[in-house]
Amino acid sequence: MNRFPKTAGEESLIERAAKVYDFGAHLRARGVPPLDEHHAPVEENFLDDEPVAAVEEPRAAPADHAPPRAVPPTLAAIPAEFLSDTDDDGLDEWEAPESDVAQIDRTMLAEAGMLVPGAPVGALAEEFRLVKRQLLLTARDIAEGPIGQRARTIIVGSGKPGEGKTFCAINLAISLAAERDVEILLVDADFAKPDIMQRLGLEDSVGLLDTLGDPRLDPETCVVRTDVPQLSLLPAGKRSHADTELLASHRTEAVIDRLLAANPRRIIIFDTPPALAASPASTLALLVGQVMLVVRADRTTETDVREAVQLLDGCEQIHLVINSVSFEPGRGRFGSYYGQEK
Repeated sequence: MNRFPKTAGEESLIERAAKVYDFGAHLRARGVPPLDEHHAPVEENFLDDEPVAAVEEPRAAPADHAPPRAVPPTLAAIPAEFLSDTDDDGLDEWEAPESDVAQIDRTMLAEAGMLVPGAPVGALAEEFRLVKRQLLLTARDIAEGPIGQRARTIIVGSGKPGEGKTFCAINLAISLAAERDVEILLVDADFAKPDIMQRLGLEDSVGLLDTLGDPRLDPETCVVRTDVPQLSLLPAGKRSHADTELLASHRTEAVIDRLLAANPRRIIIFDTPPALAASPASTLALLVGQVMLVVRADRTTETDVREAVQLLDGCEQIHLVINSVSFEPGRGRFGSYYGQEK
């Protein structure tokens, strides 16, 4: 209890002492702004000797009524699946996407005439829907046979260069990645002329050849996740003059089985070199469930097709896909429906 109550308008002993002694000096020495009697920060006015209280900012509204904060513009092209979890208001704990998620260049895909993830369905998308459906049905049938989980492996190849195998491999991978029950791993197995990463606007990194040459290297650590849901990549790796010999080793079987076992939903697509131009395709055909042989309508001869099939006959399931077919008005199955005229 105060034995000497202060009368109205009378200054306390502490208040009078404050005019004599600078109580805030030790705070300013430590970089802490002084406080006024209402605990509001003050700013030093170097024109006058007396401190001037800072203008108090309006108090923030409760969280339920707070205006939304601007989302960084770099999020515009990144799917929400790859953003971290947020608070209840969905903004306070925003974080950038994981650094190991590669951003596929959609513009490059569009300029190359390929499928673009999330784009409206067109004639090309429908064509690959038919292609992938046949491959999925075949994989289901042969999975019950002796090759087991290898039924989830597919080679995409051609007889000669320039027939569109890489174009078809990327489109097939994007189309398959849209399925609900599978995840796709697209492997660049064209070791002499790897092209998958470049066509997607990405940098090459450690890949398949590295894992084949080094048994200590876990192939799963070389898999590159992408911002396309359910689509991952495995680069070709460091070039080697012994690529066919590495593929023919038991290590290749172990690598494939490791990649399949790591994800029971995974389907592996291998983009291989042309069968009539390089030997890796025929070697890898002995280890996969299916081969999708791309035949260019205006270039591939019947002899080329027969010779390529003979080289790839280590795989029992070989499908032919005709590429670069000219569109004929009135006869197209999908072109006229989607407004395609050429």
